[in-house]
Amino acid sequence: MDKCSFCGRDKRETNLLIAGISGHICDSCVEQAYEIVQEETKKTHPFDLSSIKLLKPKEIKKFLDLYVIGQEDAKKIISVAVYNHYKRLLQSNRKDTEEVEIEKSNIILVGETGTGKTLLARTIAKLLHVPFTIVDATVLTEAGYVGEDIESILSRLLQVADYNLEAAEKGIVFIDEIDKIARKGDNPSITRDVSGEGVQQGLLKLLEGSVVNVPPQGGRKHPDQKMIAVDTRNILFICGGAFEGIERKIAQRLNTTVVGYNAARKSDIIDRNNLMQYIAPQDLRAFGMIPEIIGRLPMLTYLHPLDRKALRSILTEPKNAIIKQYVKLFQIDGIKLTFEEESLEYIVEKAVEFKLGARGLRSICEAIMIDAMFELPSEEENEINITFDYAKSKVEKVNLQRLKAA
Repeated sequence: MDKCSFCGRDKRETNLLIAGISGHICDSCVEQAYEIVQEETKKTHPFDLSSIKLLKPKEIKKFLDLYVIGQEDAKKIISVAVYNHYKRLLQSNRKDTEEVEIEKSNIILVGETGTGKTLLARTIAKLLHVPFTIVDATVLTEAGYVGEDIESILSRLLQVADYNLEAAEKGIVFIDEIDKIARKGDNPSITRDVSGEGVQQGLLKLLEGSVVNVPPQGGRKHPDQKMIAVDTRNILFICGGAFEGIERKIAQRLNTTVVGYNAARKSDIIDRNNLMQYIAPQDLRAFGMIPEIIGRLPMLTYLHPLDRKALRSILTEPKNAIIKQYVKLFQIDGIKLTFEEESLEYIVEKAVEFKLGARGLRSICEAIMIDAMFELPSEEENEINITFDYAKSKVEKVNLQRLKAA
């Protein structure tokens, strides 16, 4: 009777027995062999900095332009930061001890919801040859409390790097919703602020650069758990947050500096509709960020609120534009989808009305397309055109209050 040449099981004990020229192999041995190959491949093909083609800042920004509309200042700063990060890594590989040691410059992005902070991070991740992870600051708490420990940030970076410690120590981390860990009051807490100021204090050692003991699988720390020592000196941190209401802090600062006739004339130049462009480190401190963490995020930039023109471009121009995604979804079912210009303008108009930025475009498009996506795959129609009247009727049909809260 035929049997596996590797484990010796006969045909009756296996689900599948594959015959070769002079032997057989069962399905269990195939699975084990595949896992062994995958594991060995990870060992022999780590993140290799020597083979990286160093992209110039203009080339990095050109790639970002394919996916992100506008936000020229933010794209320029991120492009320079990533380029300098690679240069630091390449310099650290050299043995010349007389070289000047270049310190990292962590970044903080400030902008309203839907302006593209997370999109910038996800887009830059497509381009990079170093481990990159996006983490959410809202789930972080001080050690010993319900929530995730701050070290879990590095656990995720290790997982992305396939537990290659050397590669993880040269990675990039994007911390989203950094504003949610702001100090809850103007004065230091009398009681413990375990998800606010306490988390900021814990982040200091990560941002500055130190050796941190990290649980390899994440989760809570245990006395008997084996830890991995991760050096964060060469990890670049990019933080992003909406900082809802920080405009009031900026306005107060600008008004307090206005004294006399000449200063009053200068205040007329201030663009009241876009106060975010005047943001300064002291505004972050007034919002509730501790001075120590502001000092460890030296590169501060902002993202402009999206105007009507930018929202219109986001709908159709980027490589993964919202409308292109819907066209592709229908194309898979053999249906041709088209939009009239008036319907696109109506979508933009509603997004401006709801003040939800690019996320508002997605919410409105979903409201318009949901019935068509439900019905057309089961029907024989192979073409649909979204007119202004169709779009308006679908949006009005939806509970607008629910849409605004989406």
